[in-house]
Amino acid sequence: MAESFLQVLLLAKELKLLRVGRVSVDGTKVKANASRRRSLRYDRAVELREQLGREVKQLLATAERADQEGGVDPQQLPEELRRRERLRRQLDEACQRLEREAKARAAAEQADYERKVLEREKRQGRSKGRHIKEPKPEPEERAQTNLTDGDSGLMRKNKKSEYQQSYNAQAVVDAEGSQLVLGARVSGCGSDRRELVADVETVAESVGVPTQVLADNGYAYQQAVERLRDRDIEVLVAVGRGDRRRRHDFRPQGGAQPAKAPKAAWLLQMQEKLSQPAHRASYRLRQQTIEPVFGILKQVMGFRQFLLRGQEKVTGEWQLLTLAYNCKRLHQMQRP
Repeated sequence: MAESFLQVLLLAKELKLLRVGRVSVDGTKVKANASRRRSLRYDRAVELREQLGREVKQLLATAERADQEGGVDPQQLPEELRRRERLRRQLDEACQRLEREAKARAAAEQADYERKVLEREKRQGRSKGRHIKEPKPEPEERAQTNLTDGDSGLMRKNKKSEYQQSYNAQAVVDAEGSQLVLGARVSGCGSDRRELVADVETVAESVGVPTQVLADNGYAYQQAVERLRDRDIEVLVAVGRGDRRRRHDFRPQGGAQPAKAPKAAWLLQMQEKLSQPAHRASYRLRQQTIEPVFGILKQVMGFRQFLLRGQEKVTGEWQLLTLAYNCKRLHQMQRP
């Protein structure tokens, strides 16, 4: 699927319909093939696993007495045992998955933690800022997993939407006019904060190297922006959500929280950059290039839910969908 996806982009490049330079990055929540009722926290999974262990021991003792005394249906206990053993195995796999993810996350964040500690030690005076938490290799008690599809997560589209068992489908779209999808991947994390670098890396070098990346406020993460900047890729990312209320809004005026002004130095620099007319005009292309792509995928092509399970299979399904979109888009671009 990935090879076919690449060949379509190379064909568009050969036809001079694609010129990689400015790209837009965004993600959309797509329902997973799993129910949120099968989702549970790490601490509850540990409790249930211990409870099932005790119940299995009790059932084994009951079965042994039934063999000796008789009078109990021999078919009933094995079925109860199988059901509890199956659930306990699922809980074991879920706990092990969360523990592996926690160790991998701690290892990835260790370098960033050490850098922050060194910066804190260099500060003068008594006040050196708040305490920096060391990344823990153990999963948090509130860490979520799902017994049906453990790679998916509880996510919501916005603060007014309900939580659904979903995937975060990411896309990199050409903002130079073609609106072709240059890269596609799927994440099990509901936040876009740490997805920017991985998204840009999905664009194959044979297709082209982006020179400017446009992203919304959800991607405002300093380390990601600096890593792309080191590769000579300019990043324009919104620094705040701003006031989204219309002038004649139908909703009551009370309860609206004013937008917080950015305090970090890099956010202030980004805000200053976006105030320049040239960069402001470039950033306006973000919404009008990538949002229509998601609209076509969901509304026109009718893609509302993944049918497969597991991140590897779901990624292939997302690539198949974006491949179909690119073929459709390429055909439209060739029409007079």
